[in-house]
Amino acid sequence: MLHKKTTSCWWSMAAVACLLFVTAFHIRGVQSAAVMSVDLGSEWMKVGIVSPGVPMEIALNRESKRKTPVTLSFRNGVRSFGDDAVTDGIKDPASAYSYLLDLLGKQIDNPIVELYRKRFPYYDIIPDAERNTVVFKKSDTEQFSVEELIAQILVKAKEFAQDATNQPITECVITVPGYFGQAEREALLTAAQLANLKVLQLINDYTAVALNYGVFHPSGINETTQYYIFYDMGASHTSSALVSYQLVKDKHTKETNPVVQVLGVGFDRTLGGLEVQLRLRDYLAVEFNAMKKTKTDVTKSPRALAKLFKEAGRLKNVLSANNDHYAQIENLIEDQDFKLQVTREKLEEICSDLWPRVIKPLEQALSSSGLTLDVVSQVILFGGGTRVPKVQETLKQYIKQELGKSLNADEAAAIGAVYKAADLATGFKVKKFVVKDAVLYPIQVTFERDPGEGAEVKQVKRVLFGLMNAYPQKKVITFNKHTDDFDFFVHYGDLNHLSAEEQAYLGGLKISRVELQKIKELLEKTKDESVEAKGIKAFFTLDDSGIFRCTGVEYVYEKQKVETEEDDEGTLAKLGSTISKLFSKDKEEEKKEENKEGSSGSANEGEEANKEESTKETEKNETMKAAEAEASKKNETIKIVTIKEPVAHTLTLQFTAPLSGEAYEKAAEKLDAINKAENLRNRLESSFNALESHIIDMQQKLEEEEYASCATEEEKSKILAECSAMSDWLYEDIENPTPEMYENKLKSLKKLTDVFMARHWEHDERPEAMKALTRMIEGAEGFLNSAKNLTKETNPEKDVFTQVEIDTLSKVISDTNEWKQTESQAQKKLKRHENVRLTIKDITAKMSTLDREVKYLVTKINLWKPKVKPTPKKDKKKDKKEGDEEQKSGDEEASSGDDEAEKPNEQSEEQKEQQVETPEAEEKSSQETAQDTSENTTPTDDDHTPRSDL
Repeated sequence: MLHKKTTSCWWSMAAVACLLFVTAFHIRGVQSAAVMSVDLGSEWMKVGIVSPGVPMEIALNRESKRKTPVTLSFRNGVRSFGDDAVTDGIKDPASAYSYLLDLLGKQIDNPIVELYRKRFPYYDIIPDAERNTVVFKKSDTEQFSVEELIAQILVKAKEFAQDATNQPITECVITVPGYFGQAEREALLTAAQLANLKVLQLINDYTAVALNYGVFHPSGINETTQYYIFYDMGASHTSSALVSYQLVKDKHTKETNPVVQVLGVGFDRTLGGLEVQLRLRDYLAVEFNAMKKTKTDVTKSPRALAKLFKEAGRLKNVLSANNDHYAQIENLIEDQDFKLQVTREKLEEICSDLWPRVIKPLEQALSSSGLTLDVVSQVILFGGGTRVPKVQETLKQYIKQELGKSLNADEAAAIGAVYKAADLATGFKVKKFVVKDAVLYPIQVTFERDPGEGAEVKQVKRVLFGLMNAYPQKKVITFNKHTDDFDFFVHYGDLNHLSAEEQAYLGGLKISRVELQKIKELLEKTKDESVEAKGIKAFFTLDDSGIFRCTGVEYVYEKQKVETEEDDEGTLAKLGSTISKLFSKDKEEEKKEENKEGSSGSANEGEEANKEESTKETEKNETMKAAEAEASKKNETIKIVTIKEPVAHTLTLQFTAPLSGEAYEKAAEKLDAINKAENLRNRLESSFNALESHIIDMQQKLEEEEYASCATEEEKSKILAECSAMSDWLYEDIENPTPEMYENKLKSLKKLTDVFMARHWEHDERPEAMKALTRMIEGAEGFLNSAKNLTKETNPEKDVFTQVEIDTLSKVISDTNEWKQTESQAQKKLKRHENVRLTIKDITAKMSTLDREVKYLVTKINLWKPKVKPTPKKDKKKDKKEGDEEQKSGDEEASSGDDEAEKPNEQSEEQKEQQVETPEAEEKSSQETAQDTSENTTPTDDDHTPRSDL
């Protein structure tokens, strides 16, 4: 990159070089995995996406809409989805399936299933032979479980995400209603598995919204806890979640991160926009029957009922913004039209029993959190049902403050979930935001304990995860009194905070049974005086998806272990060290005694010294034995070791089991066959449309002079005849057509049409290409004129280029100019339908040659450095003589010879020495700089010639 000190000539040269040749190119991106979120509602589905370099966004469907109806239909062997499926549902209601989410994990006798049958009486619902779950029977040969239908919806969600990102997607985060239990969550995971999706996490819808709000409103989060309520009314349910936001310092990492924690939740799983729509549908049916336009009861006609349902949905939305509106349906039944004015007041009247239920979830959230409304900063709305004016009015009367409407009611959950997906995926890094959800259904363990001595067996309950406990979380339970095989049960705990109706919707309360085996043998095997039993420990986890697991069972005991030093060398070394010290001490004492003997020189003292030496030898041997004994004692250390033995056990799920085994394999094969058939049908339609479009396009183009002039009469006749023949064949009643048939026809037709289309392209693109070549030649000539002044002959001090290089560039420019003029004139003599002489390929080749020559010279001038002029070295002897004379002169001027008079002379001598050494240093530095520049092609400030020199 050029620096600020670069001169104008260098700028002009760089600009010329940039204008030399510009080509289009494609960058093949690094393959990175995109991830998605699916906000899977009962009525609508929103798909969030995130991919490398692309921010979080909502994926558009095939109609370029941001949300898609969760409806799937099968008619005449064709599967449709979204709006197309809704249209099919009007024609044949029993073939289109919607509002499926609440049927996940439900057995046929669940009140939710009965309510579904009442709402949509035209479905034939039968029980699954093995699991007793919901199966939609379309015919004797077509039956679909809820998991299969949801899986196909997720396949479509994946297609939308892949189309939006142009990348394969295998990982996702899916939102679920917070009231989903273990059966529903497991069933949804199975559906995702059928769709070949890896679920990174199931996230509660209100938790996803709370995460979204926290991520995009970070300024309000600090060390002080703040409380918000997120109120959601969707199509099928209503929920309210009280959450807290706070900055919390992590004990381990010492980092401070924002934390959102769910503290209280309330919900009503049958109150939502669907119930309002159904009330309005039934009202319209009653009003039509009252008109007595036909003797047939409109509620007995599935098609008429489906039309009324669709119109009720439209009317509900309009009345949310208007006081009245007309319901209009053409040919409702038996060619009878229906038109009725409905007011908002009437809508509120027919739903009068629903409005008191609106505040119940909010009250439950406050009650379960133990907080009051006065500490809550704001109640924030999301979900389409909250747009109903009566809902907002009811809430405002209760909370006595304005409602928060800062969130996108439709997309908040999808964006929050895709943020979580980016956090969990390996290819992304987002700001850490800790999420702690809350347990809605307490989970406990029940087992029997025999006190012995003929006492009655007791049933013991232990709470694992209490109401509103934060999760993800792990727990351990220890069984101390069992000496033989036993079992324990995991089930939902105290549900008194729920209504009896809600408990019935939940289904069975049992979760799993764990049978422990071979306990007696395990205890006998580990029975020993040195063993202390710590009990049988069962490990449980509630993961971030709200899925409960028993992760293992172990028998734990402590055992005394006598540890001997494994490293004998270490013990011997310690012993050797002790002995060495003893010997060294003796030697020191001997030296002292020798010194004493030398000073006294007495024979008697020598005898006493021998006695003392004998005594010390005895003491030394005793000390060595004591050291050995102590070392041996230290080698044997008794340690308490904890040992864990796995316990054989069998786990049996006691809630509605998800698809598995042979049933799962059959479902996977069925969906695979449906997907293949749809892909084949799409390919067939695409190839048919491509051939049809090409035939029409060629026929039209050959009628235009611009294109027709590029083909000879013979070519035109042949192409038009072929197009006509293919068009006739295309609209014949072909038996069992295949995509290959249309694709081969298109390929053969393009062989004919590509000839004149290529000529047209050449004639169309040539003017711009020639303009680009002309600009390049002009730029190269300007560069050449400047470069001529930078040779040894013209400018010895700035000899950047050799004359050979200048001549070479000059020849390339002249050759290119001559070629351009010659070929242009020759091409002008040719007609448009004749073979092209001056092609775009030839032009780009000439441009490439010219560009290469200029770039070579530009690179050279960027690397060129001026030569450093050598500085003449001074004669050291002469300098020394002059210095001595100056010093002598200074000494004569000094009167007292003090130190201060001598300092200037010393400083002057140092300066002289520096002046002598400086040229050598500068020359060395210059050489080093030149060497560095030759290695690094990036120009520096010193590399450039001043502006005035050019």
